[in-house]
Amino acid sequence: MGEDTENSSLRPGRRARSGRRWPVAALVLLALALALMLVGQVLRLPGLDVFGTEIKDRSGPAVLKSVQDMHRYEGAAGTYQVVVDLERDARFLPDAIRGTRTLYVATGGVSAYVELGGIGEDAVTVDAKRTTATLRLPRARLATPALDPERSYAVSKERGLLDRLGDLFSDNPASERSVNVLAARKIGEAAKESDLTARAERNTTAMLQGLLRALGFERVTVTYV
Repeated sequence: MGEDTENSSLRPGRRARSGRRWPVAALVLLALALALMLVGQVLRLPGLDVFGTEIKDRSGPAVLKSVQDMHRYEGAAGTYQVVVDLERDARFLPDAIRGTRTLYVATGGVSAYVELGGIGEDAVTVDAKRTTATLRLPRARLATPALDPERSYAVSKERGLLDRLGDLFSDNPASERSVNVLAARKIGEAAKESDLTARAERNTTAMLQGLLRALGFERVTVTYV
């Protein structure tokens, strides 16, 4: 009987200790699960990003800000593709801690046009018989490059640990804007080095010659100044 009493007196203590273990084990498992989810969110690992993403378009309607009449002839247009490699480093910190590097493939178009709206009366000369016409036009110019969002994409984006943690709480639209601005500038530079303006002038000349010859002019000369 004494042994039974002793064993019975030990059981509550064992039950109390085993009862304390369950909350501790649950907290450890919860902390481990949260750590895995955080790692998956930061590193974008498949299977660990349990939060997922759902896209909802809540944009408002487009608002007309201004209207401008176009008095120009677009004689040529070019499509360009450029690979942008933009890197931002922090002083005295390694790239693994702070810094970003974005590899971006940008596709955009640039048009070349001849401005016709500001031509004066002295820019067109017609002979007395109305068979010869001479036109003096301004040189062709390049329009602002326009990126094609459906054909532009990011190949990779490397970020330091601090940048990854910062992206969890806020977006950084300025970084995306920097890539787009750089891509547009490079596409504009490529258009300047090409023969796009010369092609626009040739096509404008052909258009005007065909138009005026249809009106009865036998000789049409177009010069650019």
